Amino acid sequence: MSRTDRKLTLFALTWPIFIELGLRMLMGNADTLMLSRYSDDAVAAVGVANQLVMVVLVMFGFVAMGTGIVISQYLGAGERQKASEVAVVALGANFLFGLLLSVVLVVFGRSFLTWMGLPDELMAEALTFLRIVGGASVLQALMTAMSATVRSHGFARDAMYVTLGMNVLNVIGNYLLLFGPFGLPVLGVLGVSISTAVAQLVGAVVLFIILLKRMDGKLPFGCLIRFPRYAIANILKIGIPSAGEHLSYVSSQVMITFFITSIGVLALTTKVYTQNLMMFIYLFSMAIAQATQIVVGHRVGARDLDTAYQTCMRSLKIGMAVSFVMACLFSLFRAPLLGLFTDQQEIIAVGSTLVLMTILLEPGRALNLVIILSLRAAGDAKFPVYLGVLSMWGVAVPLAYLLGVHLGYGLVGVWTAFIVDEWLRGLMMLWRWRKKKWQGMSLISALKAEKGLAG
Repeated sequence: MSRTDRKLTLFALTWPIFIELGLRMLMGNADTLMLSRYSDDAVAAVGVANQLVMVVLVMFGFVAMGTGIVISQYLGAGERQKASEVAVVALGANFLFGLLLSVVLVVFGRSFLTWMGLPDELMAEALTFLRIVGGASVLQALMTAMSATVRSHGFARDAMYVTLGMNVLNVIGNYLLLFGPFGLPVLGVLGVSISTAVAQLVGAVVLFIILLKRMDGKLPFGCLIRFPRYAIANILKIGIPSAGEHLSYVSSQVMITFFITSIGVLALTTKVYTQNLMMFIYLFSMAIAQATQIVVGHRVGARDLDTAYQTCMRSLKIGMAVSFVMACLFSLFRAPLLGLFTDQQEIIAVGSTLVLMTILLEPGRALNLVIILSLRAAGDAKFPVYLGVLSMWGVAVPLAYLLGVHLGYGLVGVWTAFIVDEWLRGLMMLWRWRKKKWQGMSLISALKAEKGLAG
């Protein structure tokens, strides 16, 4: 058994992914928490600008999503050379696409923020963050592709260590540039933006070095000259539908954020603080979903479909149970936790209600995450996007406007829309998984054809 094979268990993959995701969320929360000591308006401005950055991350993230799944299936089928070629093609494609989208954010950032209804008093700081952090999005594009490759080979801890280092650099940079010790200038949002971009640059360089080491320096960069069509075709086969589902979700969140800006800056700030806490609640669900995706991909590639099915169902039970327990724990300490971000009682009161509502929200989100990623890993990438677009734009967005704005329930109405959307999609995804149509949608048929085994 190879070193990679020994690592492909749910637990061995879940815990480093859990820590890595936690560190990534801490990186964003560190910015929010440290900015909250500087200005609540700065928090709101960065929160809105970051919505646009997230849209861009999703747009080039589809290559990384497809990469991880395709590599997992090829490794499961014993096609290691093809897995390496897929990794190289993904790096090249994500670099070009990430560079293009970074330019778009820098050039059209003000227009996007204006369209989102950002108040004029927040525009300057939001634009500063968007131009620096958004302009550095190409680094995130490269890192997502490299991280997907490293994880699919079983080295999930490597990405965790890189993220840890990025967090340390980011916090130190924030402290130096936001609070001005040792006589340094206080740069506010500009300082946080520079700190974030520098941490990402260092992380990208280190992760690339690690990738070369883990692949024994055998990444076939020469294949970019002939550009193997099968590699990009398989990546896009999984990645484009996956991107559609992600993009639909993030863009629907942007639309809902637009509704919240119409309620007021206080509501927008409350949303940012509450969602920062919610990130920690669904952290384990995301970790086990990503670990499950890798294991299911390998099992499907090895044609062990029964194990793939049971792996998803076992992960689903664990993810939903842990999400419920964590939501309950956060609800018990909701006021003190929100108090870490702000001392405004109105924000704490409304945010506390929203945290209580996560007891209903998060198990539904866990249901969604685990099954959607398992469906993608098995090659069934189109159904999640079709259902996602229908539910997000047919249920979540109109219901958020109806309850939150039209009927005047504010953020409580918006969170109610989130709950309905997550559970509706989750139950439909469960039905799809249990029907087992995904068993005939993997890359196995393509692998047979390439080997001359297909009839």
